[in-house]
Amino acid sequence: MTGAHRRPPRPGVEWEFDTLTVPRELPRTVVTRMLVERAEIGGWELDRLRIGADGVRRVVLRRKIIRQRLTLFG
Repeated sequence: MTGAHRRPPRPGVEWEFDTLTVPRELPRTVVTRMLVERAEIGGWELDRLRIGADGVRRVVLRRKIIRQRLTLFG
């Protein structure tokens, strides 16, 4: 149901992407609640949402990758 991958849209910014495929049987309120939970708990934001002709929702979420820089004092 999910698959995470990474792609940099522009230099200096790295994003992590997570792809979800949601079946048409799930009500809209359940899907909304699921996406809100992922946003609040995991820091994800909606990148793309496509609803196919068969009713399947394909959702792409993204979050920024924050790298910690090593600093040496001495």
